Amino acid sequence: MRLEVCVDSPAGLAAAVAGGADRIELCAALGLGGLTPAPGLVAQAARCGLPVVAMIRPRPGDFVWSEGDLAAMEADIAAMRAAGLAGVVLGASLPDGRLDGAALARLCTAAAGMERVLHRAFDLAPDVAQAVEVAVRLGFARILTSGGAVRAMDGRDRLALTLRLAAGRIGILPGSGITAENVAALLAAVPVAEVHASCAGEVATGAQAVAMGFAPALRRETDPGRVRAMKAALAAVQSRV
Repeated sequence: MRLEVCVDSPAGLAAAVAGGADRIELCAALGLGGLTPAPGLVAQAARCGLPVVAMIRPRPGDFVWSEGDLAAMEADIAAMRAAGLAGVVLGASLPDGRLDGAALARLCTAAAGMERVLHRAFDLAPDVAQAVEVAVRLGFARILTSGGAVRAMDGRDRLALTLRLAAGRIGILPGSGITAENVAALLAAVPVAEVHASCAGEVATGAQAVAMGFAPALRRETDPGRVRAMKAALAAVQSRV
């Protein structure tokens, strides 16, 4: 059982590696759902010794991209390739929530030869079967999805459907709200080979930064103990298979 840990800081990256993560999803601003990481963090991740896939998302909000957004994303993909990262995490939607196949094809072309992951734009798609077929046709390695719910535990039925529709043609990576305490129950309903989690705890922000409106009072940061606990929980599930 593989564990992908999403991180958005040097401390989070170090914690994920120390805790035994199998792969890193590298982002900025996880509190906003993840944005494209900065060059300095990318350079650190490239040296971490684990496979790293980088989020390519130039702004918060929806996944309906303008021409300027797409051009920026193509440049960011090129930067991740130059840095030596294993892959990129992509998504694009039409205004009605369907996957934007044309935009995704353009981004996949820019990322040719890299591992490509379809992110939770997939969860906005009204027709799961259609969205799976788009992802398969474009050659994505896997789909990161919560089953269309805020938390993967609440999206188990749609996750199970997605896994059936994938039929071994593409990986399904459940993510969002997965912890060492609930992962066994999730995997009992959705028997996949890997999961995605932040393994994060709350960390206090300095009072002056909070008072000036620079940050919330608490932020989430990946914790190596939580990563180890998740790995142990996954090993326990694996031992019962």
